[in-house]
Amino acid sequence: MEQENQNLQEEAVETETSETAQAQDNAAAPDERTREELIAEVARLTAEAEDYKTRYLRAQADFDNFRRRSRQEKDEFAAYANVKLIEELLPVLDTFEMAMKSTAETDVKTLLTGIEMVYRQLTGALEKEGLTAIEAVGQPFDPNLHEGIMQVASDEHPANTVVQELRKGYKVKDKVVRPSMVQVSQ
Repeated sequence: MEQENQNLQEEAVETETSETAQAQDNAAAPDERTREELIAEVARLTAEAEDYKTRYLRAQADFDNFRRRSRQEKDEFAAYANVKLIEELLPVLDTFEMAMKSTAETDVKTLLTGIEMVYRQLTGALEKEGLTAIEAVGQPFDPNLHEGIMQVASDEHPANTVVQELRKGYKVKDKVVRPSMVQVSQ
């Protein structure tokens, strides 16, 4: 077995040596092309290299333009991203202005009706943008949705249940914008 391995290794070395010698012979063999043929080959390769260089420079310029356009579009999007929300809030602003222009003769009931109307317009505009209130009271405490600021003893609610909401929490679609500030039962 050892003899076979040694024989195989010797054959591999001989094959490699003969291939290397043949490659050297080929490299040393004189080129049989004429001077004009060689000059034509050099000219063709030079033209091909120039073509590749031109293509590379064009591709580089196209990429630079793409990068500049992308950055410009991103900047424009950031600058005008809130336009839709602002358009939704303009009627609320109009209603506030009308309420502020009302005379001193306006009674409290009319003023309260105006405030309720503004509140409905504002919540409607924000709901169109995906804002929803987080349900808290009676729900199990969830630190992802609720900010527990105190615990209270409660016989009515099981442990770790939201008893009172001190400040409403909101989320836009699935992202929490502000957690609810709550009291939690012990």
